[in-house]
Amino acid sequence: MKTQPTLVAFLAVAMILMCTGCVNGPRTFHANIHTLDHTVSRAENAEDQRSTSSIEVVQGNPNKIVDGLGWVVGIPRRIVLWDRRVDSHQVQPETMAEVATYAKVNELDGICVRVNQYAPADEWKRLTQNDRISPGWRYTVGALSLVGYTLLPGRIMGIDNYNPYTNSVYVYSDVPALAMEAAAYAKDIKQRELPGTYASVNTLPVFSVWHETINTQDTLNYLQTHGTYEEQREGLAILYPNYGASVGGAFGSLFGFTGVFEIGGAVVGHVQGWHKAAQVNRDNIDTVHLQKDSPEHNSVSRTEISHETLVAGNSK
Repeated sequence: MKTQPTLVAFLAVAMILMCTGCVNGPRTFHANIHTLDHTVSRAENAEDQRSTSSIEVVQGNPNKIVDGLGWVVGIPRRIVLWDRRVDSHQVQPETMAEVATYAKVNELDGICVRVNQYAPADEWKRLTQNDRISPGWRYTVGALSLVGYTLLPGRIMGIDNYNPYTNSVYVYSDVPALAMEAAAYAKDIKQRELPGTYASVNTLPVFSVWHETINTQDTLNYLQTHGTYEEQREGLAILYPNYGASVGGAFGSLFGFTGVFEIGGAVVGHVQGWHKAAQVNRDNIDTVHLQKDSPEHNSVSRTEISHETLVAGNSK
């Protein structure tokens, strides 16, 4: 018996509305930090400075043909999220510095942020070295994830995401909030007693909504605590439709209408995100500043980087 279109539409709207309600926007909470020096420094010899307590941000070499193809492939997602920076494959140093700062604030030691970079050999090496995930999960589900990464490179396919089996974040959009939302999954994984099991369960249909909800909420909380007025508004405007599209796609896969559900979820997310953003009051912004205007941060932001590694070590 064929599924009635009206029933599918009703279920789509119902599930999207219920799940988008899981994200309540930024909540005010008290941070136990007041002044932090979260800067990112360039490494002349990154290999000598890497350690398990460092955070790597690596950018791939520009390639007009490959990046141009990736830009074309990313058109649908840019339309859905209504932001020309999504999957643009032209990530600015400021965005790289923002995601590195997020990773350092949350002590995501050992993480590697690959910015528009295709590095399958390095990723397979990181898979073997990531002892935070048990070998049973790494060499099964983790290996399959890297087969997908190798055969369908994000350098073309886009979509910012985190691979828990290699502890790597892949960034292709010049949108700090999306990069931080991907890195938030690393924070979620780090806090789990059984990270391999948790990550594997979240690869199942619909279950991905679990970590997407946590990641989105954590990013909004971070922006509420550390973001400027503009950053908070931008985060709400982009993260809500991104979350709605993820939820819609997850449930839509059950009915064979993934694309339709993604669009529906994004529309609902846009409406809620714009509404939440309009409620942000500039006069009520009380954030913990991370010294983003420090000379070190600005020097990195203004630097032209080509396939180089930024290393953010501990400030201790």
